[in-house]
Amino acid sequence: MYMPTTTQAFESHRGHLMAVAYRLTGSFSDAQDAVQESWIRLQNAESEKAAGHEIRELRAWLTTVVGRICLDRLKSAAVRRESYVGQWLPEPIVTSTSATSPPDPLDYVVQQEESRLAALIVLDTLTPAQRVAFVLHDGFDVPFADIARILGIEVAAARQLASRARKAASAAPEPVGSEEHSAAVERLVAAIASGNLDDVIAALDPDAVLIGDADGKTRTAVNIVRGSDRVARFYLGLVRKYGLNAVMSISPALVNGQLGCLIAGSPGDDDHPPFPTRVAGFTVRGGVVCAAYDLANPDKLSGVSVFDHTESKRK
Repeated sequence: MYMPTTTQAFESHRGHLMAVAYRLTGSFSDAQDAVQESWIRLQNAESEKAAGHEIRELRAWLTTVVGRICLDRLKSAAVRRESYVGQWLPEPIVTSTSATSPPDPLDYVVQQEESRLAALIVLDTLTPAQRVAFVLHDGFDVPFADIARILGIEVAAARQLASRARKAASAAPEPVGSEEHSAAVERLVAAIASGNLDDVIAALDPDAVLIGDADGKTRTAVNIVRGSDRVARFYLGLVRKYGLNAVMSISPALVNGQLGCLIAGSPGDDDHPPFPTRVAGFTVRGGVVCAAYDLANPDKLSGVSVFDHTESKRK
C-alpha cells in the first residue's frame, strides 16, 4: 500500500494553508512565513513520533498550527499599525488575467469570495482573537474547542468572539459577478484615460471612496477620499501630475481574483515626476465602482507576481 511521504502530504495541503493564513493575516508575506513555519513544526512533530505523539488528521493539525502562528502575527501587526502613516490595506495578491499552465498556486487562495479586498478590509477591523475565531470556524470549519485552545479561552468565549466578528463581517459589500465587476472597472479606467470629469463621476457610485496605502513611502491620499466628485478629481489630478506615462503604464491584472490594475512605475521626464509601481483594486456595486484602493506601499507588494509580464501584455 502506497503511503505518501511527509513532504508529499504537506504539499497536498499547502494551498489550503495559504488560504487560511492569508485570510487570517491579510498579508501575503506573513501567510508565506506562517505556512513555512508550520512545515518546520510538522518536521519536529514527525521526529517525536517515537515518543507517542501521533498526528491523526494532518490537515486539521496543520490548520490549528497555522492559526496559532497567525495569531502572533496579528498581534504584531496591531502594534505596527499604531505608527503607520495613513490608511492600512491588506497586501494584494496580483495574478495574470490570462490562464496559466500549470495553474498559478495563488489561484487557490483568491478563488474564494472571502479573499476579495472588501472582505479583508472588514476583517482588519476585528481584534486578533475575533478574526481567528471567525475565520477558522466560519471559513474553515475548525471546531470551537480547537479555537478555544489556540486562544487560551473557554469554548463559550470563542463562540462569542466569532458571533461578534460575524456581525461586523456582514458589513462587507455583497460581491458581484465577474462580468459586472470587470465592466465597471473598464468603464472607470476608460473615463480616467479620456480626462473627462463627468465621465469619471458617472463611472463611480455617488458615495464612492478611495483608500490609499503607502505608509509615507510614496505619494497617495493620506485620508480616505469620499464622494464621486472628489474621487474623480483625485484621479484626474494624478493624470495631470504624471502625464500620459501614468495612463500608458496601466495593465489589467487580477487583484485578489477580481479585475484591477497594475500600474508600472515610471522614471518621469522633463515635465513629469517619477512614480513607483503600484496596484489598484476595486469594489463594484450597482454596476459602478463604489470603492477604489490605491496600494502603493512597496513593502506590501510581495504578493505581486505579474510584474515581469507587464511589457508583453502591452504589446
